[in-house]
Amino acid sequence: MAYRPKTTLEQWRAFQAVIDEGGYAHAAATLNKSQSSLNHAVAKLQQQLGVELLRVVGRKAELTPHGEVMLRRSRQLTVYAQELEQLADNLKQGWEPHVNLALEMAFDRQQLLPVLQEFQLHSRGSRLSIVDTVLTGSIEHIREQTADIVVTHQLPKGYIGEPIQGYVLELWVANTHPLAQLEQPLNPEVLSQYLQIVIRDTAREPVEQEGWLKAEQRWTVDHFAEALQLVEAGIGFCWLPPFVTRDRAGLTRLTLEGSRRRQGSLYLVLPKNEKTGPCARLLYQLMLTTLALN
Repeated sequence: MAYRPKTTLEQWRAFQAVIDEGGYAHAAATLNKSQSSLNHAVAKLQQQLGVELLRVVGRKAELTPHGEVMLRRSRQLTVYAQELEQLADNLKQGWEPHVNLALEMAFDRQQLLPVLQEFQLHSRGSRLSIVDTVLTGSIEHIREQTADIVVTHQLPKGYIGEPIQGYVLELWVANTHPLAQLEQPLNPEVLSQYLQIVIRDTAREPVEQEGWLKAEQRWTVDHFAEALQLVEAGIGFCWLPPFVTRDRAGLTRLTLEGSRRRQGSLYLVLPKNEKTGPCARLLYQLMLTTLALN
């Protein structure tokens, strides 16, 4: 037999208002209802539940121990109902319930925090998924339109993007690594004799066409954090962004002949173009305002 609720949201809202406003009179004025109707709603609620929720002491309504528990849970119920109604209104207006953001892993997430704080205030409860991408994985998200917004280091043919703050990668080893003992700058060919730590391309069909990949020995990891652990352990060398190595002791930055660092541009892309929903466009505009190059 299907469950049928004994109570209504209006009864729970009336109960909450009596507690929040300190009594029936003030609660009635806040809800624009008569005091008698509020009395009836709360009395019926307690009768239907078979539990005393509050008692009137003087002119003030006070919670019973059972009432304290039910008040906390009832607030969750009314918030969920409000969010559900908001979601329906959002969908009616074309406001998408979910936004996918794909970020090139070399992008410093610290720059994004003020944007996300502002977005959260205006997102109307829409969920946000942030996905790390590397190399051709970013291109794949753009071409297949599997993300609403992409931050990428490379634009595939036929797509445009807004240039934003770029990325920097520097070559690091542990102080105890043999490469750290050699005179700088190094001939790049020397690196081929040692283990290189690389970040896995996130594409389903990766294309290794960028970066220095001449080392005979190579270990592949999913994130910079894993790569950093291996570097700090003296196992190999790796190209790492400054926001990963910042304030890390025990590391040596290597300099190569003709190059101290790898750097490049990053672009903000809307893969779906005119099909992009209003919530994703809101996030895009916030990112553009904060991150765009002057």
